[in-house]
Formats: sequence, C-alpha cells, structure tokens
Amino acid sequence: MRIGELAERTGVSRRLLRYYEEQGLLRPTRLPNGYRHYSEADADAVRHIRALLAAGLPTAVIAQLLHCVHDDGDRLTPAACPGMIAHLRRERARIAASIARLQTSQRTLDAWLTTLNG
Repeated sequence: MRIGELAERTGVSRRLLRYYEEQGLLRPTRLPNGYRHYSEADADAVRHIRALLAAGLPTAVIAQLLHCVHDDGDRLTPAACPGMIAHLRRERARIAASIARLQTSQRTLDAWLTTLNG
C-alpha cells in the first residue's frame, strides 16, 4: 500500500509516517518510481508505535523496543527482550520525575490562588 492508504487505515498523517521512517521506526520498500510501499506489518507497526508513544516513550526508545511488542488480542504485549526492563524502568523514572515536578508546580499555583482569593 502507498503512504496515503496507510495514513487512512491507521489515522496517522503522512507527515508523521515520514517522521517515523526518519526515526527508523518504519522501513517501507521503495518502488522503482520512488514511491514508498508499506505492508500489513507496517500498519501493525504504526499501531504499536502509537501505543508506545501513548505510554510516554520517546521515539529513540521505541526504535530499540518496537520489535519486542506484539498484539495479544486487543492489547499490546511486551516480550522480554534484552534491555526491555531497563528501558521501561528508566522511562518510568523519567515520567515519575516529570509528574513530581508538575505536582510541585501545581501546589505552588494552588497556594498563590489561595492567597489571591483571600
């Protein structure tokens, strides 16, 4: 399938599909006329990429872990690939630190609002 069809089937814009290719997440074949050709596996990969992005993983980490996930019915399931646990723990810690910073900001703003509302 061509990029437009993949975009339509996955709900992901052509621009994002090209970005995923630039990041090494998708590897379409090139036709003699230069057009990209995507397979069913690419459509699956896009769904996996979207799920991993929704989990808060950056594309650099997704590039290393994409081959470690598969569909298990309606869910994405990770496999125990080398480095998978370390990557997930590191990303969880990064997200937890971001949440802590945001909570601190929220408490500060709450205190200021309380002061202003007297």
